[in-house]
Amino acid sequence: MSGRPALFAAARLSYGLRNISFASPDAFWRAARRACLSELLGAPRVRGFRGVREDEAAALVDAIADEARTTGSPVNLSEKLVAASNRIVRRVAFGDDSEAGVEVRAVLEETQRLLGAFFVADYVPWLGWLDVLRGLRRRLERDLDAFYERVIDEHIDKRGEISKKEEDEEEDLVDVLLDLHGDPAHRNTFSSRDHIKGILTDMLIAGTDTSAATVEWTMTELVRHPDVLAKAQHEVRSLVGDKEMVHESDLPRLPRLHRLRLQPPAPLLVPRETTEPCSMLGHAIPAKTRVLVNAKAIGLDPVAWGPDAAAFVPERHEEVADLGDHKPWHDGFALVPFGVGRRSCPGVHFATAVVELMLANLLFAFDWRVPPGGVLDVEEQSGLTVLRKNPLVLVAERRRLP
Repeated sequence: MSGRPALFAAARLSYGLRNISFASPDAFWRAARRACLSELLGAPRVRGFRGVREDEAAALVDAIADEARTTGSPVNLSEKLVAASNRIVRRVAFGDDSEAGVEVRAVLEETQRLLGAFFVADYVPWLGWLDVLRGLRRRLERDLDAFYERVIDEHIDKRGEISKKEEDEEEDLVDVLLDLHGDPAHRNTFSSRDHIKGILTDMLIAGTDTSAATVEWTMTELVRHPDVLAKAQHEVRSLVGDKEMVHESDLPRLPRLHRLRLQPPAPLLVPRETTEPCSMLGHAIPAKTRVLVNAKAIGLDPVAWGPDAAAFVPERHEEVADLGDHKPWHDGFALVPFGVGRRSCPGVHFATAVVELMLANLLFAFDWRVPPGGVLDVEEQSGLTVLRKNPLVLVAERRRLP
């Protein structure tokens, strides 16, 4: 079994490893993961937030159309995608608190930067004082805790004002975590506010930038490959017809949409650590060895995907050709954007629904192209989640319905 290295930034931002992503594989981690899979991120809960996702997908299309119409300029799609993902996570996690939007975004941006930053203490502990001089530790102590305290207090106050939630009002994730906190069956797992805050950090980090980055990179590849873009748009538009938007109920009937994948949002998965000595390919691996899984390299492996593995060819996902006796896709290891095993991302269903709905509506509603004289680069910005170094700026022309 693998664990997680106790990275300095991760330990601080997860309230002493009181979450799923960074906690050691102990009794708390097992109970927290089980509770999150059943109560927070299970299929019924994900379906319950369908209205939020569809509202924000429609708002994203309207925002792009308004800007393109009013300014006549190319649209900063990267900015729009991050804002839409942020609103979805904010509404799902905290309820419809529009005033918190800017604050949530600021917290998320700082958290992502710190998780991807180099802390000397992680590699040479006795030189950790250098992180203090660099100002990194001070940044870890900023507004995250105060923000969570305010959100939790507001939810507790709201519960005191109403004895019963309206039947048509969906509980947000803070409500669910407070329910678990008060449930004797889960009290040991969610015994303090820090446990609630640690899980919320998981949801925020995993749910915002990763979704935006996935759509951002997919749109980048589609515009770089007009033939693939045309086929994807034809599929979406043929199915949806003259409806105003693509709904989640349409997504299962869009097979090509599910194959538009090349670059995972987190090319190096969250670091792992061996919990006991083991051997691999004849090499002895001691306990406490840090392991980095290169999900991007796995998805571009020519042994699994053929000689054109690095090319954007969605058709390869329809049926993998017989490339010999070694067929790692049979074991589910040829494509691991969410990781594998017990350390895989528990939010896979929620993330997939967000990404596919936003992408389908962008393809349905607009024709996309690079601005005249523009260059579509693929430079990356380093971090736990890899976004484009330069924003994706495209001309968006609203599709005319027949």
